[in-house]
Amino acid sequence: MNATGKVLRLAAMGAAAGVLVAGIALPAVGGAGVGLVSAVEDVGIAPRDLAEPPLAQVSVIQDVKGREIARFYEQYREVVPSDKIADIMKTAIISIEDYRFYEHGPIDIEGTLRALATNLQSGGVAQGGSSITQQYVKQVLLNAADTEEEKNKALEASYARKLNELRYAMGVEKKYSKDQILEKYLNIAYFGAGAYGVEAAAKRFFGISASELTLPQAATLAGAVQDPNATDPNLGKTSRDRLLKRRNVVLDRMAELGKITKEQAAEAKKARLGYKGTPLPGGCESSKYPYFCVYVRNEILNNPDFGKTAKQRLAFLNRGGLTIRTTIDPTMQAAADRAIRKWVHPSDNPVAAEALVQPGTGAIKAMAASRPYGTRKSKHQMSYNLVADVAHGGGIGFQAGSTFKTFTLLTALKQGMKINDGFSAGAGYTARSYAAFKNCAGENIGDPSHTVTNDEGAPGWKTLQTGTWASVNTFFVELEQRVGLCEVVKTAKSLGIHRSDGAPLKEVETFTLGINEMDPVTVATAYAAIGARGKYCAPMAITRITDSTGKSTDYKPKCRQALDPEVADAAAHILSGVFTKGTMSAVGGIGRDAAGKTGTNDNSSSAWFAGFTPDLAGAVSLGDPRGTSKYKLNGVTIGGRYYGSVFGASVPGPIWKDTMLRALRGVPATEFTPINTERFGGCGGSCRGLVSVTPPTGGDGPAGGGDTPVQILPN
Repeated sequence: MNATGKVLRLAAMGAAAGVLVAGIALPAVGGAGVGLVSAVEDVGIAPRDLAEPPLAQVSVIQDVKGREIARFYEQYREVVPSDKIADIMKTAIISIEDYRFYEHGPIDIEGTLRALATNLQSGGVAQGGSSITQQYVKQVLLNAADTEEEKNKALEASYARKLNELRYAMGVEKKYSKDQILEKYLNIAYFGAGAYGVEAAAKRFFGISASELTLPQAATLAGAVQDPNATDPNLGKTSRDRLLKRRNVVLDRMAELGKITKEQAAEAKKARLGYKGTPLPGGCESSKYPYFCVYVRNEILNNPDFGKTAKQRLAFLNRGGLTIRTTIDPTMQAAADRAIRKWVHPSDNPVAAEALVQPGTGAIKAMAASRPYGTRKSKHQMSYNLVADVAHGGGIGFQAGSTFKTFTLLTALKQGMKINDGFSAGAGYTARSYAAFKNCAGENIGDPSHTVTNDEGAPGWKTLQTGTWASVNTFFVELEQRVGLCEVVKTAKSLGIHRSDGAPLKEVETFTLGINEMDPVTVATAYAAIGARGKYCAPMAITRITDSTGKSTDYKPKCRQALDPEVADAAAHILSGVFTKGTMSAVGGIGRDAAGKTGTNDNSSSAWFAGFTPDLAGAVSLGDPRGTSKYKLNGVTIGGRYYGSVFGASVPGPIWKDTMLRALRGVPATEFTPINTERFGGCGGSCRGLVSVTPPTGGDGPAGGGDTPVQILPN
């Protein structure tokens, strides 16, 4: 009995099966001239339009010059047009999957009848018989599935699914030509080894493009689509042996159909499998700039600009086929990498991290660290972003130390103090009362039980200039008390300061000493605002995104005037003296206008340097990620050099200097805007000698504030 007879006899086994068989058997009974569409219409099967969401494609990350630095994808796929696919590949896939593809309609009647006969006899779906069009439909439905339930439904072994596929296949054949359907199928099919689509498969398997495939290579890929998981060559010898056998089956079938000669098939079978296992491109671990790559990824995943929900943003990145142009500058990145390598070794326990930010735009130009990025602890790799905050893949950061004194300096200048205004700073500072300091909630948080001492700088009469240059702790804690802790916090926040771990800033009396944990990107961006004359620009990593259709969206800097420009000029004037008269004088400047501040935490638990020019700002942190309270920077060897104690000018300062010298090579030097001497020059109410000062309210006398002038006598 022939296949048609078997089907007709077995149809009586079930009404539903009978209807389906009748619907598809009519063309075979009536002869090749009877069209399937008219047959299925007789039993009420109408074409259905298939929704075809864009295929998940690779998103490419580029540097500022358009060179690729990383890739992200849910499915590694590169969609290519038909003319970019070798003809032998098309011939091979048709030969093994659907040799009558160009002759039949949306369903191959002969193949389906054979499959149905087998399936009805087995009581299930034991044989597919699907045309390439039907296979394309199934892949579209599978790719569009968001849940496991939807995926299972797209793959379930049922006549209902087959009937549904048929309706969609009829719609697809009405909408597209055969060549278009074949192109779509070859771009959506999974070939194994993580490669989706023929272009990705050609690169993954053989290190070439789909247009370059040879006969044995094309036969290999054509054979892989039947069961790509079983023949995945990346899984080892057994799977490769299966793939080789499957390749030879394809070659035999091509010869049987007359697409190649038997001699060509025999010759092709002699070829080795030739699987290269070309590494899948992409992922931050394989990027040349891994920490910046992590930053960009998290920026997209967390920023509502790129999708309303987390799920939408993930799909946007991993499925969108985007070209993402970024701010990273290879020259500046190389400068940062080289400087860090010079001063800190990857094998050292303490870790150095540096961010470079452009004043006036917030563009992140470099993100570097002394440890390689990755998950292998045996190689001293770090699995989180050492240069950024938690929101961008970072950790808790390190206490920023005296780099925070700059925010107290700015607040004093905002309130009208001149560069030579000052007072006598003692060897220790103890709050006179709990009311000496108030946080922004108005709570008394002074600590009369704690005495602040000096790590650097001698006590005595200090001005805004000399107190900053020598980084005198007692001077700055009292200055903070005088201008108001909350006002200092507000200044810091206006420059984008936030804790690396995302928790609220700790508003305590030692705020000015940098007890909050920070990351280099945040600190560099704050200092960049001073270099831009008070114009704060949020950190920016992405400048343009082009989608898979070629539509581009440009992203502009998000800036605001956070400081009076003249206040920023005065601060830059004072901070520039750090290189000539202050804590960086032994290290020296960079041969152009520059300003900055060292930062050393209690007992050298961590160390920083943050600085800026009008053209580029940077911040360098140094600390032990095992825990700074236990593993301090005392008696340590870093970069092959022994340090009794590490300060901001010991390692972070030199890293910053070496970075800037190379990063700004060839960049015309921009000068700072001169200080307004009429407004900030000399001294006002706090000159050395008998001075009248009106401290802020809420305290008790010189230490805690008050409403009446007080007399301060110099040492």
